[in-house]
Amino acid sequence: MDSLTDRFFRHMAWANAYVFDCLSQLSEAELLLTAPHDDWTAASILEHLTGAGYADALDGLGRPITNVPKNSTEVLALKELSATFDARLREAAKTPEGFTKSVVGDRKIHRARQTILAQSIHHATEHRAQIAGIYASHGMKIVDLDEIDLWAFANHEGLGD
Repeated sequence: MDSLTDRFFRHMAWANAYVFDCLSQLSEAELLLTAPHDDWTAASILEHLTGAGYADALDGLGRPITNVPKNSTEVLALKELSATFDARLREAAKTPEGFTKSVVGDRKIHRARQTILAQSIHHATEHRAQIAGIYASHGMKIVDLDEIDLWAFANHEGLGD
């Protein structure tokens, strides 16, 4: 795997962990907040982000059932599970070529591995921003997206100024 691709997967895992840590400090009521005119709670987005199944689509190792977290302990447990999926995606990125086949219900899905890998990063970024937006719509700055951009990650890895 090239170093740029590996860096993207390291960044995704680091940024995901940051969001889990931020939300682990919240009350159950705060975890259940939604954006206006939306049904998705911040907690349900965390669960969806973790249970999306991209790692399983690439390595076939399965995915355990995930539940929407209701408190700090459950958020941190989901964080640990999410980290295992992030690590599996990083490993899967070592062999980006080829295709995967899976069955969802009665539908057969054939996808390029590169598409799944790229979508996994995009998916995580999208949902981290969605969670930040939920809290912003309630006048709360819980997730600071500037704290988890690639500049901040470079500094975290000692590659900044």
